[in-house]
Amino acid sequence: MPLNRSQKIISDSGNSLKRKANLIIKEGLVRLNIRQAILGDKADTSSDHILVDGINLPKKLNHKVFLLIKPNVVISSCQDNHRRKTILSLIPSHLRSGLHPVGRLDLNSRGANQLTNNEELTPSLTHPKFSHTKTYLVWLSGQPSQPISDDWRRGVLLDGEMTIPASIKALNKVNRKALLKFILKEGLNRKIYRIGNLIGDPVQDLQSISISNINLNGRQEGKWRELKTKELISIIN
Repeated sequence: MPLNRSQKIISDSGNSLKRKANLIIKEGLVRLNIRQAILGDKADTSSDHILVDGINLPKKLNHKVFLLIKPNVVISSCQDNHRRKTILSLIPSHLRSGLHPVGRLDLNSRGANQLTNNEELTPSLTHPKFSHTKTYLVWLSGQPSQPISDDWRRGVLLDGEMTIPASIKALNKVNRKALLKFILKEGLNRKIYRIGNLIGDPVQDLQSISISNINLNGRQEGKWRELKTKELISIIN
């Protein structure tokens, strides 16, 4: 990749205007590989390591990560043998090249789903060790008791392994149904379905409302947007 001045790389990343980029370099807040950067330094974003005030800039600024609001009955896949609608079909055709889903929502789940064109990013966005929280609003067809809810919070045995503890908050109860808010550190929306079936309170509706600090911001189902570089930095560091 071509070399660019460090202040241009910083300003293009969305961290600051070029004038401010010059200032933070002068103040010694930027490191290029193992040394402090100076004005006029050039760098290759595909190989050089740049830190701004202790925060890594992504090595490639051509990563693309999209947030798509998946409707029900849409497949979290690039293609489907049964000719069902896929999330990739909701992205304009000229932007689809190389895109694949990051994590998968169930066919009948809806809400926040990510896509990227860089497979190297997928582990950083999905693995539990990176502690990216995923928040869901879930309607159950029953009202679980307090002891059962406490079991969910602590973790439940599934397939011989304990699930990671979750945050669960009851938001509403109506007509023998319950609306719960789940915050998980596992990308397992099927976990919620399976536990609901296990306790006899099946899931009626599941909506993913945020992934880490990336949320829907009122966007309608079927809509999408590309993540800003500063958002991308916040979830891969």
